[in-house]
Parts: sequence; C-alpha cells; structure tokens
Amino acid sequence: MRDFYQPKRSPIYAANGALATSHPLATQAGLEVLKRGGNAVDAGVTAAAVLAVVEPAMTAIGGDGFALISKPGEPLYGLNASGRAPAALSTEMLLGQGWSAMDDASAHCVTVPGVVKGWESLLASHGTIGLEEALQPAIHAADDGFVVYPRVWADWRDCVSKLAKQGKGGQHYLQDGAAPNMGSIHKLPALAETLRLIAREGAKGFYEGAVAADIVAELKARGGVITEEDMAGMTADVCRPVTSGYRGFDLAELPPNGVGITAQIILNLLEQFDVKDLDPHGVDRFHLEMEAARIGYAIRDAHIGDPATMGLAAEALIDKAWAKGLSASIDPAKRNNDLPSADPNFQSDTIYLSVVDRDGMAVSLINSIFKGFGSGIVTEKTGITLQNRGAGFRVESGHPNTIEGGKRPLHTIIPAMVMQGGKAKYCFGVMGGQYQPVGHAHVISNMVDYGMDPQEALESPRVFWSPDDVLEIEPTLGQGLSDGLAAKGHPVSWTKGPLGGGQIIEIDHENGVLIAGSDPRKDGCAMGY
Repeated sequence: MRDFYQPKRSPIYAANGALATSHPLATQAGLEVLKRGGNAVDAGVTAAAVLAVVEPAMTAIGGDGFALISKPGEPLYGLNASGRAPAALSTEMLLGQGWSAMDDASAHCVTVPGVVKGWESLLASHGTIGLEEALQPAIHAADDGFVVYPRVWADWRDCVSKLAKQGKGGQHYLQDGAAPNMGSIHKLPALAETLRLIAREGAKGFYEGAVAADIVAELKARGGVITEEDMAGMTADVCRPVTSGYRGFDLAELPPNGVGITAQIILNLLEQFDVKDLDPHGVDRFHLEMEAARIGYAIRDAHIGDPATMGLAAEALIDKAWAKGLSASIDPAKRNNDLPSADPNFQSDTIYLSVVDRDGMAVSLINSIFKGFGSGIVTEKTGITLQNRGAGFRVESGHPNTIEGGKRPLHTIIPAMVMQGGKAKYCFGVMGGQYQPVGHAHVISNMVDYGMDPQEALESPRVFWSPDDVLEIEPTLGQGLSDGLAAKGHPVSWTKGPLGGGQIIEIDHENGVLIAGSDPRKDGCAMGY
C-alpha cells in the first residue's frame, strides 16, 4: 500500500472493466465503449484512434502498431501491424547515394504505415464493432477540436523546427510558426475528413485510392520510392507470442521484428541475483539492472531484425542456460566497461494502452510514429503524419537488420502480458523509445520482487543511458544514487526529460477485481467501472 502522506495517486479498482491510456480523452472514449457493452478490443481501438488525434507527436494513422490479446480459455494472440520498406529500396541503392546510416527526416525512412490495417484486423478477429463506429470519437476530436494538454504541448513544442523544415506539416500542426498554446483548442479538419473516409470504406480507404495516392505523391516529391502497390500490399500478420519465465510468472512478448525478447533477456540475467533483498530505489538494484540491460541491448543490436533474415531464432536468444553464463560477466561491485553501448537511435514517441473487459479479455496495444511527429512529413491534402520507422534499419550489408525492400525494421514498440497459471495477470506496456525493454523489466521487478501495485510500479523512478553511454537518472532518485553509481564506474547525469510512460492493469482473479495504473509522466489516467 502506498504512503498516503506522499503526493501520489492510488491505483484504480474496478469490477467490470478498466482502461488505462496516456490521455484522458482516450480513456473516456474507451470506457464509454466498455460501459455500453463493447469488449476490450472495441474499446482499445476506439481509444487508440483518439490518441492518434490528441497526441499527434506520439502517434498517427501514418504509424505502426502491435497488439497482444489474452482471452480466457484461448491461446495468447499476437498481431504485428508494422509496415515494410518500399519494394524498390535497398542498401545497395543507399550506399550508392553515399549513405552510411538512415536519415530519420528522409522520405526513405517512411515505411508503409500499418496501424489502420492493424485496427481493422483486431476488430475483425476479436471485436464486436467495425471501424465506422470505432473512429467516431476520433473524428469528433479532429473536427470539433481538442484541448492541448501539458505533456502533449511539451512534446509538440519540441518538434516545431522539424515540422517547419518539412513544410506542409506546419499547415496542419503549427499556428503562426509555433505549437498551439497549452490549454488552447486545436482542430485538424483534413485529418477528420480522412478518418471519415476510412470509417466509410474501411482500411481500403487508406491503402487504396485518393489517400494512398496522396501519401505516395508526397513522398515521391521528396525523393521517396514508395508506390501505391506498396501501400495496397500492407498486411497485419498474426504471430505467436514468445514466453519466458521470471520467478513463477511468465512474460509474453511479441517476436521480432519487435524487441520484446530484449526484456526477457534482461530478466533472465536479473533472475540470477537476489534483487528482492536490495533497496528498490538503491544503487545496487539500478547497477544490476543497467548491467543486465547493456548485455541485453548488445544482443539486440547484433541479432534482432526482420525474422526472415535473422541468424538466430528468438527462442535461442532467451535461453535460460545461456543467460546464466552471461550473468557471470556482471560484477555487483563495478561497471563492465567492455560491453558495447546501446544503439544511438535513442528517442522515439509512442502511445500504449491497456484494457480489460467484464469477460476477462485483456488487450495490450501499442502504436507509434517513432520520433516526435515521425519524419515530420505531413500530407497536404489528407493531413496524415508519416512515421520514420525506417530509421530502425541499418545501411550495412550482411547485418540482419539491413534495409531492403519488403523488410520490416527493428521496432522499439513492445506490448506485453504477464501470465500466471495460464491466466493473464498483468496487461501492460512501457513507452519511451529504446527504454522500453528496460521499462518492462523494471516494472515487472517492481511488482514481482518488491510487491508494488501497478500505480507504484509505474511511478517508481527510472535510470537509463544516453547515446553517449552516460547513465541518465531521474532527479527524484537524488544525489546519493548518482554518487553511488558513479562510484561503481558509471558515467552519470540527470535526465533531460522523464523516461517514457506506461500503463498496467492487474487482474485479481481471486477477488474478481481489476487494479489499474497510469504513468504520471504522461497526461493520462486509468478508469474503470
């Protein structure tokens, strides 16, 4: 139980259904769906569509998505709705043009957007409504306008120069060359019309016809090679989740091209240490977490990409015996300076939501456009912000994640589910670009090792590393932790901003109650009934 003298919040308790998102308008929209009889998928897609309007720096219909669904009595269901590189694009082409790394503002970084196909697929396989109904709250928000919340404004403000440089994005998302004011009402009429078209025609209205032609024309004008055939060929693919145990619980993640197995590798390493006996906010706990993470990310960078070109299977990378051997390289007393640093593609922007309905269906859903406002490229006519997920590729012949036409890039966004005794226990996710696998390990350890409830687990302070391999510490952890990590050999600094976000719903099967938390690093909230 939390300390009531501390200025924090309690988790939400609900008996019939619960939803946690990063924005109150999305939580409200999804909860209304649950209360009028819709299920968790109906509510999740409705809320995600609202987020694609009201959190424009984080997500858009020009982005990608993944989902995990737990339905009582059925196997876990996974969906990969991430897009592929255009067929005409290749490493050879980019090397010939003098590229050595992906340019995240280039049209070549825009992969085929997958999220609309993903939403339609989820509703068709598990929902009770269609896109026409699910998109109505998002259409309303875009048409009539939405109030700009504080965290949304801060993220928006940080992307003004990108939107201005890319040109047409400013037409839809800037006012007199600046972000709209916090607390002001912003309207997106072009996006509203696009959403209406998708509501009428389904995903076909996005991937074929005028909308697809507008996307292709916008990218072609910037040197891109994506075609209408690339757009029409987009598929959302069912995939089998990968599961790995941690102290009596089973963490389920989606397989590559996502990096969920990185969280499993980190937990496999932490399982070799008596973490529960350490101060949850202390030096020794964060030292072990960061050392395990540095190993996990080195494995990620060497091996993870499109599964069709990976040299090792996901199951081999999460092997417990291998992890036990790797854990010997972790010295509780000092930093191992021989480990490689993390991938320099550090920041990305994402939304995550968790929803559980009265029948026990749990949906873990994540959507993203990668960097803030994605590529910064926004279509003039249709108002669609286009992702830059292709920045996750490498321009490096022979690497499993090298860019080639038709391939999916390494993806940082990872929904998750924790199972116990064959039943969903925690439906959760943590946002924050490259931080996400560490975030999964951190909140799971918070709950499993330290007995925190979902809200406490999310509020708990965080540590990660910057692209120059310096540990960035959230200021609430204090100078003592910074000094202690430095004494173990870690370069340290304070974070320039909060590390990610997150949502968790715990399912208490014994009492028939849902316990939901929402990360205070975002504007959102958990609600239930």
